[in-house]
Amino acid sequence: MNAITIPRDLREDWRWANLPTLEAAAVAPSADTGVDIPAQFLDLDGPRLTFVDGQFEPAHSRPGKVAVERLSLDTAHPLGARAMGEGWSLTLGDEHAIGPVQIVHVSTGGENHLPARIVLAKDAVAEVVETYVGHGWANRLTQITLGEGARLMRSVRLLQSDGFVSIRDEAEVGKAASLVSIFLGAGGMGTRIDGAIRVTGEGGFAEMGGALLTSGDQRQEAAVALRHEAEYGTSKQIWRAVAADRSTASLAARVEVARGAQKTDGEQSLRGLLLKRTATINLKPELEIFADDVKCAHGATVGELDKRAMFYLQSRGIEEARATALMTRAFVADAIDRIGDETVRAAFAADAESWLERAL
Repeated sequence: MNAITIPRDLREDWRWANLPTLEAAAVAPSADTGVDIPAQFLDLDGPRLTFVDGQFEPAHSRPGKVAVERLSLDTAHPLGARAMGEGWSLTLGDEHAIGPVQIVHVSTGGENHLPARIVLAKDAVAEVVETYVGHGWANRLTQITLGEGARLMRSVRLLQSDGFVSIRDEAEVGKAASLVSIFLGAGGMGTRIDGAIRVTGEGGFAEMGGALLTSGDQRQEAAVALRHEAEYGTSKQIWRAVAADRSTASLAARVEVARGAQKTDGEQSLRGLLLKRTATINLKPELEIFADDVKCAHGATVGELDKRAMFYLQSRGIEEARATALMTRAFVADAIDRIGDETVRAAFAADAESWLERAL
């Protein structure tokens, strides 16, 4: 393994990063994961790609319009810069559309890296669903460019049993374009979800959010910076964190509004739910505004389950564990129900339900 050069805790952006788990996952021995690869794909038409330890696996793939090719992406991100070489890319011309592209990432130990590029021209439409399973360190860099009126829905399921998943997204959203990225961390791995999104076109919309579910000694983290550079832009960052046992979930979300980006509407909603008082949730919303005609709001709250609501449910004959599960599910649904595709949304709900059964 090459030396991992990252800012560690010397920069505010990395203060909650779980670097020991990342480093341990990078040298974890390879082992048979027992993953049933076909079972990881949802019942959806469209291209399918499988990557095992960052290498394309044609036996369980049907790429269609998705290219598997060598990529050299320009990034200054310390982890993203390691994701070079053969990866996947999706390029759509004007007004083209593609059915859901499903990508399954299987890790069997050690480190693996994979770059990806998505380029949608004017009024193009695409949906991408990614699933991470196995163990080891899976490191990804995805660069996204959306032309005028283009729309991309991206849903990411983080289900590795252990190890670490680091994701760096860098996106540029053009005029009247729309980017929605929803993440669910419902496995046993450590994570760092790292986003840098620029809304560069008038009327562009960007959303990045989801739910991180932690238990045991697990640590998960998301750090997103969303920058508005044009007028009439809209953005949402809706994140939910649920922490049990001695685990830690950390959410940092920043909105930057540049000079001239008037009429911007930015929303941040960071909420945490502690299932045990021994758990920790860190929330950090930030606004940096240099325009004077904007509407930006942020909120951050951490709490426990409402005792009165719990009493009400139990008084109706619902057992404590079931009542806890019902209320926790409703709390998480606020973020993952934003997925447009019903099949994908149902899969995310099932993943969250499986986590609840293990954690409670």
